[in-house]
Amino acid sequence: MHCAAKLLHMRELRTVYFARIDSLVVGPLLLAATAKGLRCLHFYKGTLPPAGKDETWIESPEHLRPYISQLESYFRGELRSFTFELDLVGTQFQRDCWQALLRIPYGETCSYADIASAIGRPNACRAVGQANHDNPIAIIVPCHRVLGANGTLTGYGGGLSTKEKLLRLEGAKFRLKANPSANSQGDNTSDLPHASFQY
Repeated sequence: MHCAAKLLHMRELRTVYFARIDSLVVGPLLLAATAKGLRCLHFYKGTLPPAGKDETWIESPEHLRPYISQLESYFRGELRSFTFELDLVGTQFQRDCWQALLRIPYGETCSYADIASAIGRPNACRAVGQANHDNPIAIIVPCHRVLGANGTLTGYGGGLSTKEKLLRLEGAKFRLKANPSANSQGDNTSDLPHASFQY
């Protein structure tokens, strides 16, 4: 009986399935999902996120096929809202911010201050910016739709040129920052190495 009781209290390993895809719009992406839904969508830079406690990660494009299929439709301009479940892991404040991001309609934008107001924390603009930075599910949880207070592109984990591509794909309105080193074709976003958050 002692052995059986011990076995009942052992933690069960949770499987996280992942796959890498190459998008023509934004480059390589890493997707991972649990039985609860999509866990992460990152701009892939060659490494996996650290596995959580009691998790095992298994590469399986087949398990990610429903998510990949909708993403591909989005990149073709055929899909405006995603219908799969999300497994958002974070603090309550982060989850509140991410839920507010999910309410920004396709093709529209808002500011960090708008998100802070939407979650009832109007003075938490900097914390909202950090929650955006920590967003584990890029594109789907659309932090690319958040702009600086003056409507310009500001900090984005995938880079400002990626943020611009996503907003252009959705037909959203935004302003480009002036860049003295812009080339003659008028591309004034690709040479911005780091953007600061503007609240």
